[in-house]
Amino acid sequence: MSPMRKRIALRLKASQNTSALLTTFQECDMSKVMEMRDEFKDEFLKRHGVKLGFMSTFVKASVNALKDMPVVNAVIEGDEIVYRDYYDISIAVATPTGLVTPALRDTDRMNLADIEKEIGLLGEKARTGKITLQDLAGGTFTISNGGVYGSLMGTPIVNPPQSAILGMHAINKRPVVVNDQIVIRPIMYLALTYDHRLLDGRDAVTFLRKIKFGVEDPRRFLLDL
Repeated sequence: MSPMRKRIALRLKASQNTSALLTTFQECDMSKVMEMRDEFKDEFLKRHGVKLGFMSTFVKASVNALKDMPVVNAVIEGDEIVYRDYYDISIAVATPTGLVTPALRDTDRMNLADIEKEIGLLGEKARTGKITLQDLAGGTFTISNGGVYGSLMGTPIVNPPQSAILGMHAINKRPVVVNDQIVIRPIMYLALTYDHRLLDGRDAVTFLRKIKFGVEDPRRFLLDL
């Protein structure tokens, strides 16, 4: 077993042993964010030099939800709850030697282009073995995208000492009811695994629904809703 795999195994098992982990799910209609990407992807690439993906939208939706619900951004230290007023979002990246979670710093100050550029930079560093301990340290919330491998649904494990992790999954066309009509929409299942010692079920469900609504209508970012 490689040193990287040993470290991953120890951290994930420590998370299970320490935290009271529970997962809640939501369906997310990806229609509007897919329409936005299709309409502006060429202009976005020309202007910013980076492709417009879905991850940046999920990061912004997560940051907005974290601002509304600071307890999700908090962490347990001993007998104390420590609330953090910064938003460093860890992004799970697969490498030849294992999964790493470099952190995007101060994401509340970043726009979609900034986020996409930083994800690309950190992803390249991870895949080429140039990632540093500083890149991996200090995240307050993690996003993992199993959908790139075709995962339909999963229950991600919280990245300690964080208190929650968002799991993205594959987008599939499904029949849904909209205004009492059955229509076909691109749907993604979202999963939020959280530490039940800190978060109650109501908090977790409300938080995940805020992310869902933000992704389903990105105009909410502009309106700070």
